[in-house]
Amino acid sequence: MSNGANKILRLSDVEECIILERLNRFVVKILLDGAIMRAYICNTGRLLDYIKEGRRGFCIRHERKLKSDRRLFAVEDGDSAAIIDTQLQMRALERLIASKMISWIRTCYILRRNVRLKNSIIDYLLDCNCEGVYLEVKSAILRSSGYAMYPDCPSQRGRRHIRVITEHVKSGGRGIILFIAAIPNVEAFKPNISVDPEIGRLLKEADRTGVVIKAIEMHYDPKSQFICLLNDDLRVENLM
Repeated sequence: MSNGANKILRLSDVEECIILERLNRFVVKILLDGAIMRAYICNTGRLLDYIKEGRRGFCIRHERKLKSDRRLFAVEDGDSAAIIDTQLQMRALERLIASKMISWIRTCYILRRNVRLKNSIIDYLLDCNCEGVYLEVKSAILRSSGYAMYPDCPSQRGRRHIRVITEHVKSGGRGIILFIAAIPNVEAFKPNISVDPEIGRLLKEADRTGVVIKAIEMHYDPKSQFICLLNDDLRVENLM
């Protein structure tokens, strides 16, 4: 069910830049107001569709002093922008949960963040009708033929999280794996089995076990400077 473009979070002092090149895993060289700067990227994926020379990006200043000059949080994608910053995706998600804007978890609230479950740290422990539910969140900002996909490179960490949630549900607990499609113009989510077939297999097993697997769609609107929710229940495919 689509909620339309509901405003979630407004960003202030956003600066437009031009991406020049990726220097390493977390730093990209940008051109901002005629000056060459370094921008931090909060995302461990390859981002090959977005970190390209000449692409228009959107930056904010750091809340704390770092070696880079800015934080690159979004990259132009048609008339809007993909949110590449995973921490910002999580901030938006927390706002959605607190505001009861996601229809399928309206009865839930966040009890704790970064919670240990066996040998892993899971993003959230929710309280849903007085029952604890573990929620693990993954960023899906790879687009292919109308699909948002995860991962964009092999992910041992992603496999471990899926296994832990699945084992917990097999033991009688409750768990959710949520994919944030932080890109516009997608019709559904599916696992990217071309780069990590094990992720696809594990998600199928999780689904059969009773893990709730969901996806939501959001983007950044440069005109309003808001992160907006596009769909609170994006279709999930290829789990059967």
